[in-house]
Amino acid sequence: MAWSLVIPLKPLAVAKSRLADAAGEELRPGLALAFAQDTVAAAAGTPGVGDVVVVTDDPLAGAELAELGARVVPDVPGAGLNAALAYGARAARNRRPGAPVAALNADLPALRSAELARVLSAAAAFPRAFLADAEGVGTTFLSASPGTELAPAFGGSSRNRHHRSGAVEIVLPGIASVRRDVDTGEDLRAALRLGVGFRTAALAGSRYAAVMQATAYTYDAATRCGSVLLDDGTPVEFDAAAFDAGGLRLLRPGQRVRIELAEDDPAAADGPGGRPRVSLVTLQTF
Repeated sequence: MAWSLVIPLKPLAVAKSRLADAAGEELRPGLALAFAQDTVAAAAGTPGVGDVVVVTDDPLAGAELAELGARVVPDVPGAGLNAALAYGARAARNRRPGAPVAALNADLPALRSAELARVLSAAAAFPRAFLADAEGVGTTFLSASPGTELAPAFGGSSRNRHHRSGAVEIVLPGIASVRRDVDTGEDLRAALRLGVGFRTAALAGSRYAAVMQATAYTYDAATRCGSVLLDDGTPVEFDAAAFDAGGLRLLRPGQRVRIELAEDDPAAADGPGGRPRVSLVTLQTF
């Protein structure tokens, strides 16, 4: 049976407080929302996911995440992160009692659906499993099979706590996007280097170099214009100036590319429909 994912989010007024020094207090709430939007969009688009439950009391975040397909429930316990996750897991199981459930951080703006699918596949082999964060100290993912309590112990050195609780640690190559949570400015730079979702990229581009990975979708050699698909499936167009800036001579559909967003006035970084304006497209190198 498909997974139910539970994603907790603090009210935006207090979320991501450690980012304030690096990003500024005015930008911080918007970044917290963008992180959650990009996380939910990638999670909802992951093969094998049947339900995304967001636990939050923030009305703006709730409305925006519901638009992305999440089922939003209030933080009824109001007793912190782990109580919210346990409540969200119960809400998920009330709706889908036979489904495995997993807790996922809301601050994974670089999340790739394909990488999350690999984590879910590995987790399905164990009653409880977890994934350590990029620093190897915290946790970004915790799962429980049907009939098994989630028993979340997030916060601080949660990797050790989850290990001591009997959960099996998932160790896989090539899943950096599922481990890269964002609490500090350096974390955000690391996520941007991986390539973030378009909401985070559009907002962070006003302060950081906004770099994303994508897949070439269309290209017209006569006009040198085309489009790419972001890793959450969102199509974004690029013009001849962006193609020329990347130094390419040809682009084939299906090629992996790196795109950069306009770094001028934040309002200018939005293309049609509120999507970012691409300022450069070039081949992704590894």
